[in-house]
Amino acid sequence: MFVRFPALVLAFAALSLTGVTFSQTVQIPPPKEEPPPGRDVVAARVNGEAIPELAVYRSLMRVPLGRRDEARREVVNFLIDNMIVDQYLVQLKIQIDGKEIDEAIAKIKKEAADSRKDFKKLLEELMITEAELRTNVTAALRWDKFVLQQGSEKVLHDYFKNNLGMFNGSETKARHILIAVSDGKKDDALAKITIIKKKIEDEVSLAIAKMPAGIQREQERVKALDAAFAKAAIESSSCPSKKDGGDLGYFPRAGAMVEPFARAAFALKQYEMSPPVATEFGYHLILALDSKAGKEVKYDDVKPFLQEVYGERLREAVLTQYKAKSKIEIVEKKK
Repeated sequence: MFVRFPALVLAFAALSLTGVTFSQTVQIPPPKEEPPPGRDVVAARVNGEAIPELAVYRSLMRVPLGRRDEARREVVNFLIDNMIVDQYLVQLKIQIDGKEIDEAIAKIKKEAADSRKDFKKLLEELMITEAELRTNVTAALRWDKFVLQQGSEKVLHDYFKNNLGMFNGSETKARHILIAVSDGKKDDALAKITIIKKKIEDEVSLAIAKMPAGIQREQERVKALDAAFAKAAIESSSCPSKKDGGDLGYFPRAGAMVEPFARAAFALKQYEMSPPVATEFGYHLILALDSKAGKEVKYDDVKPFLQEVYGERLREAVLTQYKAKSKIEIVEKKK
């Protein structure tokens, strides 16, 4: 993603898990805070380069204790992807001048001061050294530089022209069912969601089996499909939206959902169900409910967002090409 976050967040690479809340309705003893791991403890290795467990711990500090085991896999994958991308940029010899790094560090120090925080104390609280901070900042600047190199004005103009739906405010409304992949068993998750899809289709077919073709049959199909899908989401989905029958409300083509999901959702007609859609979160079924048309928009008005979207697609392209070629070792966390 093209870096446009506050410098402190950018530098510490904290994974923001929005929407994650700890239930206040059930009173259970809170889990105990684990002590931070030693700096020599390794969480994963990418092409022989270690990702320290402390980096994972640091990212999880913002996640409620009761959700950390669940969130850890996402954090580790996030850090692995970051390392793959940065290793690729190092191979391309994308150079960052020391002055640029110093200026970025100075900006972080200023942000800390403006927030009335002591910079050194803040580093201690976040369990990161200034040397590690410089490494993180260098990687972020390297990525920014690469995106700017690749995303010339012509490239961005062409991307804007060919993908207007991403930038004109058009929205779609959908339900979804998520089956998360457990312990890397993708085939099991795919088999489960395929069975769910077949069950929904069978329920709809049964509901309209004896009805003649026409408007009333279509209305009944829509009603049966929506009800069967919502029921299946409540019973089987891994997403918090299950409580609403998988209803995600309206969302734009870019910036809200991961690209494979958004692309599939916007390709559907109203009350059409998708085949299983694979994303980093697992396998989804998507049911399109409604859509809102976009408005006329000018390139200059959306250029900053366009750069972000282009950067996301560029990152996806790098990972698609190089992740499968990388040697990745995830070290099981000791209990």
